[in-house]
Amino acid sequence: MAVPRSLDELLDLLDLERIDDNLFRGRQPETRLQRVFGGQVAGQALVAAARTMEPGRTVHSLHAYFLRPGDTSVPIVYDVECTREGRSFSTRRVVARQHGETIFFMAASFHVAESGFDHQDVAPDVPPPESCPTLGEVMEKVSGRPSDDWAEEWSALEVRYVGDSRRGGVPRDGEHPARARVWFRAAGTLPDDPVLHSCVLAYASDLTLLGVTLVPHDTYIGAPKLQTASIDHAIWFHRPVRVDDWLLYDQHSPSAANSLGLATGRIFAGGRRLVASVAQEGLIRGPRDTAR
Repeated sequence: MAVPRSLDELLDLLDLERIDDNLFRGRQPETRLQRVFGGQVAGQALVAAARTMEPGRTVHSLHAYFLRPGDTSVPIVYDVECTREGRSFSTRRVVARQHGETIFFMAASFHVAESGFDHQDVAPDVPPPESCPTLGEVMEKVSGRPSDDWAEEWSALEVRYVGDSRRGGVPRDGEHPARARVWFRAAGTLPDDPVLHSCVLAYASDLTLLGVTLVPHDTYIGAPKLQTASIDHAIWFHRPVRVDDWLLYDQHSPSAANSLGLATGRIFAGGRRLVASVAQEGLIRGPRDTAR
């Protein structure tokens, strides 16, 4: 999959070109790879939706489907439909196209800030990010592929691996066999733009989530003869967030069946304040399932 090689390149990809009313064009990173990273498409689509909004409304949820692999050799066109304008909520539908075909679509809802009831789950106790190995170091041990190769694939972010319920670092729980936790943050300082932070969060939320569905099965995203792809993705944005500060991603997979894995995640700012919840189902097709 094609991903940006620095935070500056990611920010450049999220700075869409307006080509007409409610119509935007997104650039691609320079790459030799053939498939666009799903988080990039989700982040660009959210930028497109947000650019049709009046000030004062922030995204509180998005629901997306990945329909076709993105072609890294051509730009992606994002067509925004202004579906609803209410007193408190606004809804946008975004369709992403390449070569005249829809590759992705998303519905996003925006909300005026209001005061009201407030509660949240308690965050798990985990070691600080500085004491955790990089994700590249962990993947080198698992795959034998050099950590620098892995790090290049997500160099717009810093990612530290807390652990999982198979290899350790996350307590074993017979009722929940597929669990993993990572720390992540943008690899640099972001401008004080809440829309941009939400879009980078959308980008980052797709990076490790599907991997938790493979934790009990002694394999990993990128393993030979394993076919994986995001199919649908949803995010609920609960509280304001800065993605250039450390965020804890607590991930759990309640089910894998029929070559599909379901994963959910909770994202905590500073390891304490719940800022977002994520859900995703993806293809996890092993060598024996390739005929499906």
